[in-house]
This record gives sequence, C-alpha cells and structure tokens, in this order.
Amino acid sequence: MKNMEGQKVPNVTFKTRVGDAWCDLTTDELFKGQKVIVFALPGAFTPTCSSSHLPRYNELAPVFKASGVDRIVCLSVNDTFVMNEWKKDQKAENITFVPDGSGEFTEGMGMLVGKENLGFGKRSWRYSMLVNDSVVEKMFIEPDVEGDPFEVSDADTMLNHINPSAAKPKAVTVFTKPGCGHCARAKGLLEKAGLQYEEIVLGSGATFRSLRAVAGALTAPQVFIDGQKIGSADDLEKYLAA
Repeated sequence: MKNMEGQKVPNVTFKTRVGDAWCDLTTDELFKGQKVIVFALPGAFTPTCSSSHLPRYNELAPVFKASGVDRIVCLSVNDTFVMNEWKKDQKAENITFVPDGSGEFTEGMGMLVGKENLGFGKRSWRYSMLVNDSVVEKMFIEPDVEGDPFEVSDADTMLNHINPSAAKPKAVTVFTKPGCGHCARAKGLLEKAGLQYEEIVLGSGATFRSLRAVAGALTAPQVFIDGQKIGSADDLEKYLAA
C-alpha cells in the first residue's frame, strides 16, 4: 500500500446524486482550505464497515469537530445510489458519503486492490487519513495481510492522533419495550442530559431472556452507561442528579 503523507490528494470529480439531480463534487470542494478526515473502506453494507468503522466515526463526529476537524468523509468504490441508501440505513448524518464509483480517486491514492475472490472486483483498501488543505498530513493504512484487517483506521486511533486528551462520549444503551411510559421517560432524561444512546427494543432487537441475562431483570427500561448498569428510569434520574 502507498503512503501519501506530504502529498496532495488526487484531483478528481465525483459523480453524486442529490435528490433527483446529478451533482459533480470536486476534491477542491471537499478539501481545499479545510481539515478533513477520510476513512475509506471496501464496500457499503459490508459487515465490518456497517457495524464498526462507520458508526464510530459518526458517533465521535462532534468530538472531532470540537478538535478542529471541518468534515468527515466516508469513501468507497461504490456508486452514489448505494452510498446514499447506506447513509440512510446507518442514520449517519454527521458523515459526508463520497462515491468513488470508477475507483479513480482510490487508484490515485495507491489504494485500489482486487477483490475478485469475493466477487467485488476492484475496491478500496481500508485506510484513514487526515487531510489539511488538500495535503495528506497523516495516514493509517491497514496491514497488507489476507482478508479485511481492521486495526488502525478506526475512529479512536484517529482521535488519539488529533487530540489524545479529548473527552469521548459515554456509551449508553437502553433496553425498552413498545408502549412503555417509563421507557419514554428514561429516553427523555438521556436526551435532556445530552447523552446519545442506543435503543434495544424488546421483541425486536432482543428478548426478555436477553434482558434477564444482561441486566438480571425482567422490567423495562434498563439503562447501561459505560458498562455500568444504572437500572430503571428512577435509577437513571438519581444517577443524573448525582
């Protein structure tokens, strides 16, 4: 894999779709006069990309912004229709999705690899980079080994490079059930406190057996923060007050 630190990003025009219209997006528009994080990956809707790579960048976007980053770009050798649908599916409003459908930018970065064994054709190797006014300041390139390594291009590694002392958001999960007033109250308390949360709906995302196994309880809501069981809406209110 080619390390491009100290060099300008390739000059490319991306074909994007905004609503019902085609819209050209140039690398100057993306990078000129801005500090930009790019994380590139093999494909939209693929397992590691959807479960880990993209969600964590989206979650940490406010922290990156507070650390001086203007934009976070997710780039893949996919067409704009696929990338737009993936953004909707992931609810990743903090990320700019860029379709490198022809692989021109990825090839210019020296990151175009063959994934014919998976039926993908040519795709991007997984990497991340910090681009300052169109110049690559730092790259984190996954090791050149078989498979799809995911060791250094993650959001936490990038944040530790940019701002090691940055305060990261708490990891909050809420088990809820449909039509539960106490669950709605717990979510309202979290939102009022400015805490983002993952909601697991019983009967959809999990069963009451799952809840008992994790929380040792059969009532909802059950709130967890940074691995600590907080408990019910009343327990959450006491925790936040303290």
